[in-house]
Amino acid sequence: MYLSNAAKNLMLDQLDESIATGADFGSLHTAYSTTGASEVAGGSPAYARKGLTWAAAASGSKALSATFPTWDVPAATTVAWFGGWDAVTAGNFLFMIPVGAGVLRPASAETATDITNNDVFSKAHGYVADTRVVFWGTLPTGLAVGTIYYVLATGLTADSFRLSTSSGGSAVDLTGTGPFNFFAQSCVPETFSGQGTYSLTSGSVDLAAVA
Repeated sequence: MYLSNAAKNLMLDQLDESIATGADFGSLHTAYSTTGASEVAGGSPAYARKGLTWAAAASGSKALSATFPTWDVPAATTVAWFGGWDAVTAGNFLFMIPVGAGVLRPASAETATDITNNDVFSKAHGYVADTRVVFWGTLPTGLAVGTIYYVLATGLTADSFRLSTSSGGSAVDLTGTGPFNFFAQSCVPETFSGQGTYSLTSGSVDLAAVA
């Protein structure tokens, strides 16, 4: 299926805060969910969703305007995901994005050798050891959408990398029959040892992965 940027922009502009059913409020989450689960809670001052202000969609992407929200975050919390809702409490969950998200990068595990060596290929990815990444699309067995992985120093090249579920841990064992083509995206979760605040410095919903 092909979608032009004009069609993507029409859809994305339905997220605007001027739309009653749009993404009017932003949330923080400790883990990935397709339902809006794992939302941060508690603290003093208490965590609460914050209003969002969007710019018009352009080139298949819709970004927050320069007025970025700031949330109160309780101690002993890792903020890993940013979500969108149509209400300040309850409401309809609309999307989830990893915090500190980088650009979507095409990635693959093309051959049986790639799978055997646990190598993911992404040309000029720019990742270094301990970069944290998530994946979207149809993945080899061993990887899961929404899991945050660490890039390993072992096997790291300009165009390929291996992954672990912990910093410097064992490589994730990839299995399956390729080729697999998907998307990689870096992220920067933040852990709060004490009560604090979390602010977005940017944020966008991007349909670039849709042809």
